[in-house]
Amino acid sequence: MAATTPRIAILGAGPIGLEAALYAQHLKLPFTIYEQGRVGEHVWRWGHVKLFSPFGMNATPLGRKAILAADSEHEFPGDDACISGREQVERYLKPLADILDGEIKTETRVINVARAGLYKQEGVGDVARGKQPFLLLVRERNQDRYEEADIVLDCTGTYSHHRWMGPSGIPALGETQVEPHIAYNLVDVLGDGKRDYINKSVLVVGAGYSAATTVSGFAKLAQEHDTTWITWVTRSSRTQPLKRIANDPLRERDRLAVAANNLATRADANVEFRGNTIVEAIEPQAGNQSFKIVLRTGGQRRTIEVDKIVANVGYTPDRAIYRELQVHECYASFGPMKLAAALSGSASSDCLTQVSHGSETLRNPEPNFYILGSKSYGRDSHFLLRIGFEQVRDVFTLITGKAGLDLYKS
Repeated sequence: MAATTPRIAILGAGPIGLEAALYAQHLKLPFTIYEQGRVGEHVWRWGHVKLFSPFGMNATPLGRKAILAADSEHEFPGDDACISGREQVERYLKPLADILDGEIKTETRVINVARAGLYKQEGVGDVARGKQPFLLLVRERNQDRYEEADIVLDCTGTYSHHRWMGPSGIPALGETQVEPHIAYNLVDVLGDGKRDYINKSVLVVGAGYSAATTVSGFAKLAQEHDTTWITWVTRSSRTQPLKRIANDPLRERDRLAVAANNLATRADANVEFRGNTIVEAIEPQAGNQSFKIVLRTGGQRRTIEVDKIVANVGYTPDRAIYRELQVHECYASFGPMKLAAALSGSASSDCLTQVSHGSETLRNPEPNFYILGSKSYGRDSHFLLRIGFEQVRDVFTLITGKAGLDLYKS
């Protein structure tokens, strides 16, 4: 049976998981954070990249107050500063984690969550199901164990689970075999990853801001090492890969869109842009030292050879964690159904216009199981940290039963 004071399991020590833990701490609710890597692992992985949103949108009054209470001399970036992911970790996430240190289990992965004593198909719609604790299968240092919790907040994000580059979202022929040799994340081509790409021919796949960041980095690398060559492929038929937002208030985002579109349309930057093109097949050559790529543009096929492949094709939720729970998923985005329905009714595609849709959109058929943060948006890429902070506020109104609770104002 659930304890009088519920035990909260928070999956993920990223921006939203840490914020949820801070909220719980202020409410004197017991919690444990499970993080399969380091604090801010996903942010650290793309940490060489600047955030589009300024620091003032990526920190909360609650977090600032807690950090200053622990270290009155701590200096935050300016509210209008667009800092890198690594700076965000060092100057905000790690100081928060230090406050919560005893409750964070790093290098600890939650593999599955279920209901103790119940299977997925049992107790549908029965309030008694919610009275059973959650059973967590936890792996730490290659040792598995079970732990229990009364409330689970899944804040694990999506960055660890890439999508595929082949037609219609499935793998290209041969892609799964060479997956370990493909970079699906944001590569630091001017920093840690530089020597792997100098004077190489590279295939970059994707039409979003991640691909634009990668291509822009490679173009700068090619200025120093002129035999570096980039073939940029998107399935969109637009002549300019990124659609600019009129009067974009996020200046860094607009600068990137302009720079990437210029690279795609001019012929002097060692970038060959191919729109309306699908990657059909990948064949390794010379022990995965290079690759033969079959591209299809319209009805025509062309074969090219490259040394490296970067697939910035987006991310998808890890649904295996909660496959034994009664989670109602959107069939299009894989996000929680109530929130996905609310998001589908949003008129604008600009993330800045997104708002929290309220606590009720966070509920699942599975009592006391909530998906927060970027994972709650599923495959929808318009998530902002500001929205995640609002979700934290909303979910604790459900946990405490206090509809007006808002620690950001009090």
